[in-house]
Amino acid sequence: MEKEVFHLHAEVIQILSEKLRAYYIFPDMTEKICNGLQKHFDDGDYNDITEDEFFAYALTTHMQEICHDEHLWVKWHSGPLPDEEALRLSKEWDDEQRLQAKLNNYGFYKVERMAGNVGYLDIRYFHRPSWGGDIAVAAMNFLANMSAIIIDLRKCLGGYPGMISLISSYLLSEEPVQLGSIYWQDDGATQQYWTLPYVPGQKLEDKPLYILVSKETFSAAEGFAYDMQACKRGIIIGEQTDGGAHPGASYRLNEHFEAFIPIGCLTHPITKQNWEGLGVTPDILASSEQALIIAHKMVLESIIETDGNPSSGSLKDLLAEARMAHKELVGK
Repeated sequence: MEKEVFHLHAEVIQILSEKLRAYYIFPDMTEKICNGLQKHFDDGDYNDITEDEFFAYALTTHMQEICHDEHLWVKWHSGPLPDEEALRLSKEWDDEQRLQAKLNNYGFYKVERMAGNVGYLDIRYFHRPSWGGDIAVAAMNFLANMSAIIIDLRKCLGGYPGMISLISSYLLSEEPVQLGSIYWQDDGATQQYWTLPYVPGQKLEDKPLYILVSKETFSAAEGFAYDMQACKRGIIIGEQTDGGAHPGASYRLNEHFEAFIPIGCLTHPITKQNWEGLGVTPDILASSEQALIIAHKMVLESIIETDGNPSSGSLKDLLAEARMAHKELVGK
């Protein structure tokens, strides 16, 4: 291994260990991780790794082998990182994250009316409400006149609890509900998250709710499903999720290496725990591919059962649409 690469590896491991000791939420696990990385280095396990991207992947793998915390990782960037230690304090970093969020419509991938007047909302990321709150409000108001709602989190990778609070405020009662509290290791403070007593537009608390999850559903996306399940709101359909509950922050290791380190521990007021390492167990287990079909079929069956003999022409049309859609689904 070239001398320059050897020194780079040593430097990154040293700085990463310093950051873990300073910020990682579980101090007892920190020394095991740091000692493990140093042993891999001393044993020459990184000697044949000359590409920085693969070195970051190796560090991530070795850390997660010890702590099984999928929120703990290292990433290599081809371009230079801002100078700030905590990257969230950098305006340059924040502007870039915000631009990426905007280009992804702040995580709101699709909202539509399905057959039978069923509302469908596909969320890929829960961005900060200060960024995407208007999009969230527009999406929830689009669903206001639907007979039932399906929220698809099968490709949702996480996000911020503030956006979860906003969306949950439409789905739960007007009386504020505490969704969780997070103890932050970096400043020793505890932050609570609650639903809001008022939302722009109509509340959706009486709408039948179905939430789709998969093995890809992670972090805050699991948290949303976990909250709804704990509040006995809705039916969760899909695959067992992975189980990542520790919120964190990004830190600069050097000009090109970023470490994401969990610095918070979340506790749910109802369960008195969280989904870390456990995941969310769906009410109805199904493959990711079948989850939407199952949810839609359940809604249509409910509409047919409830409105079997509608008196108005509009309801007759809705029932006919529901029956046709149900027939197509049954045939799949």
